[in-house]
Amino acid sequence: MVSYRYTPPPPLDRFVEVIWVMEAPAAPHSKERLLPDGSVELVFDLGSGRFPIFTNETLTRRETFRDSVVCGPHSQAFGIDTSNGTSVAGVHFKPGGAHPFLKLPFGELHNTHVSLDDFWGRSVATWVRDQLLEAPTPQTKAQVLERELLSIAAGQPERHPAVAFALSKFHFTPEATRISDVTDKIGISPRHFIDVFRNEVGLTPKLFCRVRRFQQVLRQISVGARIQWSAVALEAGYFDQAHFIHDFRAFSGINPSAFVSDYQGHVNHVPVNPLQP
Repeated sequence: MVSYRYTPPPPLDRFVEVIWVMEAPAAPHSKERLLPDGSVELVFDLGSGRFPIFTNETLTRRETFRDSVVCGPHSQAFGIDTSNGTSVAGVHFKPGGAHPFLKLPFGELHNTHVSLDDFWGRSVATWVRDQLLEAPTPQTKAQVLERELLSIAAGQPERHPAVAFALSKFHFTPEATRISDVTDKIGISPRHFIDVFRNEVGLTPKLFCRVRRFQQVLRQISVGARIQWSAVALEAGYFDQAHFIHDFRAFSGINPSAFVSDYQGHVNHVPVNPLQP
């Protein structure tokens, strides 16, 4: 198995969480459930060139993409095929970070997957994939993606200052931050702020904060300690345990206890039992 992660320097570090390359044999489970974190992922398939994704809650509806795919900002889980081995490279953007490189109102990509051809054109997307295939090492593959992102951005990529400020607030206290806490400081109306935020991030501020709170819970319950669900719900700012379970299932498609049972070390990749659909 090969797993390489590269954090780019400025100016990309403000927009890109990590550039990654992975090669892995077939897993003992046929699918993995990917949990939402409110960000965008760009993925190149470097194997067969076919990228199947399962897009409904039971992971039975299959969409197949050719060569590359943009996974839009999600607030629900989707599935990937792990039965035939993996050879992929990609970019995991920070929340709102994909906007300068894909140039689309991201509210249109909520809970969707779109071919990279629709953003960069078939010829550019194919050229980048060919460069990745020719690059001899994971490090040089990451450099291919880094150079292309810098080229697409054409200089210093920027984001709306209101979005940058809001994301910094939501990162630390998603369960406690209100829209008014942001709009009162940046001097724009709540309606305009919501539109700008959805345009760059893909989710409304309220939904984004719910997803980030869900992510905080995932990290809390995956550390291996004995779990008291009522305490987890209270600490995360949920009204009660029922509210917590409802949100958890809405975002993941499974119950918290199922996540703990199936967890194998990667917070946002949950193996799917081969006996399930």
